[in-house]
Amino acid sequence: MTATTFRRALAYEWIKFRSVRSLVWTTVAAAALPVPGAAFVAATGSLQTDDTVLGGSLTFSVPALMLAAVLGALVVCGEYGSGTIRVTLAAVPRRGTVLAAKATLVAAPLYALALPATTAAYLVGDAMLGEEYAQGEPMPALLGVAAAFSVAGLLGLAVGTLLRHSAGAITAVLALLLLPSMLGPLLGDAERWVAGVSPTAALEKLIQTSDATADAVGSLSAWPSLLLVTGYTTLALLVATALLHRRDV
Repeated sequence: MTATTFRRALAYEWIKFRSVRSLVWTTVAAAALPVPGAAFVAATGSLQTDDTVLGGSLTFSVPALMLAAVLGALVVCGEYGSGTIRVTLAAVPRRGTVLAAKATLVAAPLYALALPATTAAYLVGDAMLGEEYAQGEPMPALLGVAAAFSVAGLLGLAVGTLLRHSAGAITAVLALLLLPSMLGPLLGDAERWVAGVSPTAALEKLIQTSDATADAVGSLSAWPSLLLVTGYTTLALLVATALLHRRDV
């Protein structure tokens, strides 16, 4: 993959991205959720006494993370659904380059939007909530939260490339985000191992919510949890790349 080929592929992907309303609005929604969520939690007084300002302010970062994963799936599945993937691969025959350009276009904007959005949400929550709550440690946690959005988007991209169908990919990636924490309590002592591997568990640890207890999401700390999620997302992308090379479109 040469730099020129990658830049050309990235330019193509950017044109397609900004031309598809579902992609644009999903990105906007993911970035917009945290701030009104922080205001809602503070205004309704629904923050638990043992929670942190950071955790309460970023309560809506979990559904925003889900939207980031959906965005990743739509970036590739939309092209399979419309058949434009054939045009894309004709213009850039190097399939790994195409997927790398899509991954860049998913991860970079999500990080660039999530960091100011979650920072603003924390500042809103800090301004509205009383001093009776612990603050939490916003830095470097907010950097990790933004990275979690990018990783979730890449996980969605990997699942979308593997399944090539929008509904199936969205269902699968949302299941990866939600089912571990839903099924964990049914598994007794294994709960911490099952629930602790999900992207949402890493996010909850980063925002230091009171729900992220060792019994519920494992004793692995926030940054190693994010590294674990990044690791299996990378593996999923590698598998997706290999299948993209082998399968017909």
